[in-house]
Amino acid sequence: MLLYDKLLEINMGQYGIRLPMSPARSEKILRYLEEHPAGFPVLSLGEAAKGLGLDSPLLSRRDLERVHQKEYITRLYENFSSGEAEAEGSLEQELLKTYELVNPDGTYNRYEPDKAIKPLGELFKAILYRVSGSYLACRLALEEGFCYYLGGGQHHGRYDSGAGFCLLNDVILAARKIQAEGRASLVWIIDVDAHKGDGSAELVMFSRDRGETFVGKDPEIITLSVHMASGWPLDEESIAKAEQGRAPLVESDIDIPIAQGEEARYLPRLIDGFRELERRSGVRKPGLAIVVDGVDVYEKDGLASTALIALSKEQCLARDRLIFSYLRDRRLPSAWLMAGGYGEDAWEPTANFLASLAADSI
Repeated sequence: MLLYDKLLEINMGQYGIRLPMSPARSEKILRYLEEHPAGFPVLSLGEAAKGLGLDSPLLSRRDLERVHQKEYITRLYENFSSGEAEAEGSLEQELLKTYELVNPDGTYNRYEPDKAIKPLGELFKAILYRVSGSYLACRLALEEGFCYYLGGGQHHGRYDSGAGFCLLNDVILAARKIQAEGRASLVWIIDVDAHKGDGSAELVMFSRDRGETFVGKDPEIITLSVHMASGWPLDEESIAKAEQGRAPLVESDIDIPIAQGEEARYLPRLIDGFRELERRSGVRKPGLAIVVDGVDVYEKDGLASTALIALSKEQCLARDRLIFSYLRDRRLPSAWLMAGGYGEDAWEPTANFLASLAADSI
């Protein structure tokens, strides 16, 4: 099952934001799958919501407040609805910070508002739509066993702010909503994006501190992150500015840092991570696994900061096949979020992976 529609394709250039994100990434994946017949049903978010008996594909404000600070969500909604884009602490200010569009001296970075054709604040609506798809992917995975969502993976979103291009953390939003509805108790997060899933780690820690998810008893979320050992958000500058007890200093339950040049050790260390997931789960079987399937580990990725890890196309495919086989063999429903991947070649690893699954079924 694939989850996708054109409304998910956010053209950042329309908002004056200059990032190496290809707005056609998902379309290239789908075009490749058409040329290599995959047989995957493709649902839009609206179709998925209707099939699941939901009135709307969007997460509610209450869903967001289950995970993020209420004051933060209020700030986003109030400024969006009122149009007070210039207010201090406004939605626009949060977006400028989240997408790292302002330098310390106040000048713009990768941002040209005079070339924007849409107000920056309108980006919130597109983000909320995209974030909501991750929950729908989880629901479809629980019904079908597997769902790949061509969106999502905003794992840097923190309790009271956005970070690293992530305004809201759809990974934990989806997991917590699934748990709140009683659809799964133990949820595994398997995050293989190039960057550490620091926001997810922070949110899970905070929910445990509030007594909403627990260590050693239900409900629980266990986080595994395989990521660059250095580089953002673990670079010296970010660590020096970090607040104790906050991301990126919060540890995932299982952190697997990969140093530059250690690509050959990636898969063996991931297998070790699976063993640790099982150890921490004890006799309990997860009801759901969420895979943050970032391909910014790809050697042809267009974001300079991801160059510290460079998997070949074959290694990317082997990684995803390993995860898929591991979860399938244990009959664990899995929702896959497309996550990080930048530049004109970012579509290739995902397309190869999905086409390989189709070839298995022929």
